[in-house]
Amino acid sequence: QVHVVESGGGLVQPGGSLRLSCAASGRIFSIGTMGWYRQAPGNQRDLVATITSRGSTNYADSVKGRFTISRDNAKNTVYLQMNSLKPEDTTIYYCNVRQTIYSYWGQGTQVTVSS
Repeated sequence: QVHVVESGGGLVQPGGSLRLSCAASGRIFSIGTMGWYRQAPGNQRDLVATITSRGSTNYADSVKGRFTISRDNAKNTVYLQMNSLKPEDTTIYYCNVRQTIYSYWGQGTQVTVSS
């Protein structure tokens, strides 16, 4: 089993920044793509950004130019640097880690953008 834990959410004013972190632990031998998704209550879970084990990235159009995903393979950790935050970025952010055919999710971290 792989455990996934997010951290770094919180309250920030519009235009501000936050950095989310996600660490994977447990039975790890070959982590593949890691990513961030977000989901508002009653809505589907949407992709924010993903990064492959080789560092190739993919972003949702709504966050391009504002968010940056990165990873530290030695620490089995993925980050999401969020700049120029908008009120519409407010929701719960979930980390996803893939290993072989399996996909693991964290519990989520709340991001609130409000003045």
